[in-house]
Amino acid sequence: MKEVLILFIIFCSLLCCTYLFAQQSEIVYDNNSQIEILTGADVCADIVTVNGSFSGSGTICSGALPVTLSLFNASNEKNNVKLYWKTENELNNSGFQVQRRAEGNDWVIVTFVQGNGTTNEPAEYHYTDAKLMPGKYFYRLKQTDYNGNYEYFDLALPVIISKPNEYRLSQSYPNPSNPKCNIDYQVPENINVNISVYDLLGKLVTVLVNAKKDAGIYTIEFDGTNLSSGTYIYSFTAGQYKEVKKLILVK
Repeated sequence: MKEVLILFIIFCSLLCCTYLFAQQSEIVYDNNSQIEILTGADVCADIVTVNGSFSGSGTICSGALPVTLSLFNASNEKNNVKLYWKTENELNNSGFQVQRRAEGNDWVIVTFVQGNGTTNEPAEYHYTDAKLMPGKYFYRLKQTDYNGNYEYFDLALPVIISKPNEYRLSQSYPNPSNPKCNIDYQVPENINVNISVYDLLGKLVTVLVNAKKDAGIYTIEFDGTNLSSGTYIYSFTAGQYKEVKKLILVK
């Protein structure tokens, strides 16, 4: 077994690579084994047992495989939270599960961001958690290696999404649309909202929203697939507030 292992490690060393037994949960070498691991080679698993001798300048690692996280912060713009984190080095890193918890609620999984495996170079990661309702939010990263080992990194401070302080209707985007576009609107209080689309003759084309909404910022989609190209009017009504804008549909 010694000769095969040495030849394999020499091959890896010539290629200037590191080989990780990443998918193994346990590696056990037989009694009286003589293991030589050369520079640039690592033997890693949840459990590594050598029933013999070990030599060489390579490494044997077992248990959780580390990621050095040097930075984890967040910023918010309106109701979007931008997360940023940086690693100084990674070993056997499958990736990061982004988790969020609203105050008084349980943790939920937001997304998974692929890691860089094994690297000694710094790596930067970004993710935007979009379209959140007003409230206080906590974030953490669940870093997982290829063996399933994991650890948590918590954001130091919660992120506060404030309630809007005014009514507002955005211009549709993209505009012109072909054939779909988005429309943002915001309300500063719980109120009945109606957003309807009309043609230039004043004929009702479709109703996009007709419901009571909590204070917050919202996005809706207008789909003009079954409509003719042209200019349309969309009207936003919330209590006594009313605003009207135009959108252009081009096919």
